[in-house]
Amino acid sequence: MSALLNVQGLKSGYGAIEVLRGVDLSVMPGETVALLGSNGAGKTTLNLTLSGLVATRAGSVNFDGQNISGLHYRKVVEHGLIHVPEGRKVFPNLSVHENLELGAFTRGRANRAGNLEKAYATFPRLKERTAQLAGTLSGGEQQMLAIGRGLMAEPRLLILDEPSLGLSPLLVEELFGLIAQLRTGGLAVLLVEQNVGQSLDIADRAYVMENGLIRFSGTPADLLASDTLRQAYLGM
Repeated sequence: MSALLNVQGLKSGYGAIEVLRGVDLSVMPGETVALLGSNGAGKTTLNLTLSGLVATRAGSVNFDGQNISGLHYRKVVEHGLIHVPEGRKVFPNLSVHENLELGAFTRGRANRAGNLEKAYATFPRLKERTAQLAGTLSGGEQQMLAIGRGLMAEPRLLILDEPSLGLSPLLVEELFGLIAQLRTGGLAVLLVEQNVGQSLDIADRAYVMENGLIRFSGTPADLLASDTLRQAYLGM
């Protein structure tokens, strides 16, 4: 089986600062991959580069066999690579319903009504608040909304950037249960997290990033079995 996402030698950054220094990474169809690393490791820059929001300087990003390096972010969305950004980024002055509908603006428009019902079935709390302004939701509800909006675009690969950030332990449990459910449904997920333990519990494979480079690639069991890796990169 060929990789859905195949990243080779990827370099990018901001101005004179090079953040990604040659990243190699892949995600297979239906696979959940955890990308771990401390703040400043380059994880969010990788997400933005994959999504077409930061320019690729070298290397390649292939999605389902097509080179999407340098494509406009809307074209990346049209391919089915959907990024749920860190910090939720909901539209605070629009309702829950309007936020969800905007998720289908570029991709998934033909099935918008059906996908909206699926989003409400996945997140019943959002259905209860369909007319409520997104800015008045709790942090956990805003994260549900951000993921629901991403699902409206019918993703083939869903990138989740720090989805548990700022959530209570109870909501974190609920969130990781949902991510595991998405995997069961056959959706490929790239989970970018600092919550190491729960990420590894649901991941098929894991990468560890440090200083813009991948320092480890393998199964969660392999990572957890190495005292050197756990202490050096995960603080465990």
